[in-house]
Amino acid sequence: MAAARLLRGLLFRPWLLPPPGAPLRSSSTSSSSSGWEFLSVERRGREGSVAVVRLERPKALNALCEGLMSELGRALASLEAEASVAAIVLTGSERAFAAGADIKEMAPKSFQECLGGDFLGGWDRVARTRKPVIAAVNGLALGGGCELAMMCDVVYAGEGAQFGQPEILLGTIPGSGGTQRLTRAVGKSLAMEMVLSGARISAQQAQQAGLVSKVFPAERLLEEAVALGERIARNSKLVTAMAKEAVNTAFETTLAEGCRAERRLFHATFATQDRKEGMEAFVGKREPRFKDQ
Repeated sequence: MAAARLLRGLLFRPWLLPPPGAPLRSSSTSSSSSGWEFLSVERRGREGSVAVVRLERPKALNALCEGLMSELGRALASLEAEASVAAIVLTGSERAFAAGADIKEMAPKSFQECLGGDFLGGWDRVARTRKPVIAAVNGLALGGGCELAMMCDVVYAGEGAQFGQPEILLGTIPGSGGTQRLTRAVGKSLAMEMVLSGARISAQQAQQAGLVSKVFPAERLLEEAVALGERIARNSKLVTAMAKEAVNTAFETTLAEGCRAERRLFHATFATQDRKEGMEAFVGKREPRFKDQ
């Protein structure tokens, strides 16, 4: 049980609670009315188990600025600390998931400022989120927007979505994982073509290449992403976090190291009540009642 308590503590860390004056939920009217300037947060699904975080910079096609990324980090931290939230859906508008980083904000920066301030260093907050994050991508996912989608655990796309890393056209290269995650997702040849030429690929091409899990009509995209979140929510949050860690290890280590990590996590599930409940429910031919313990 000690392992279960440790894992539970990692999942629900009290120090991740939002600072005073930063409410979690947004109203259905506007993000500014709920304390957010650049995004909105609402609860969907059964018992509000799925949180939908929507990027809200429509005039800039959801370009990623420092303010937006800071708010996104706070929102994710708050949602990680909420025991009732089992999965998170990250989305934008029908025109753009995120058209890239905010070039107007980026252009004046010097090498010294980028290096000294570790520019983009904290933009990987999505990738460090312990709960499953599902990207629901409509429209443009370019540059930082493509990188943001790739930080998510599952990527669903609308039929008109476009993905690309066009930084080369601006005299720079991807700086938030684009060359690394894209290569792991689609292979060296297509990644090189996209990064070196700035070429975009369609949602259908992205699915064929392995960047996208499923493609839906734009109007159905969000409901399908939420439905996936609800399916995930029916499982043990504790074990889901362990499964996510195991899959992520495959991208970061050798096969032998990954298999060892997987086996250790598998063994750790036997220290949880949920593993016992799941197997007893299977044997008893009933639905399991997981308690995230």
